[in-house]
Amino acid sequence: MDNFSIRAYGKSELAMLYFPTSSSPHTAVNHLMAWINRCMPLRQALDAKGYRKSAKFFTPKEVKEIVEYLGCP
Repeated sequence: MDNFSIRAYGKSELAMLYFPTSSSPHTAVNHLMAWINRCMPLRQALDAKGYRKSAKFFTPKEVKEIVEYLGCP
């Protein structure tokens, strides 16, 4: 967590941090969302924070939950 800061991130921006070798940002987002959807406690935490599937970014509170469950990118 030395170089990673909790702030708002675009979905593709955060996904590319987790999957830097993905062929495209779209692919990285698909991978990240698959990880999130497989982790039911994380999914529930995001839903409780007001997460919307159609959102183009993650809020700082959502990023904090993601990092808590998935670790730093």
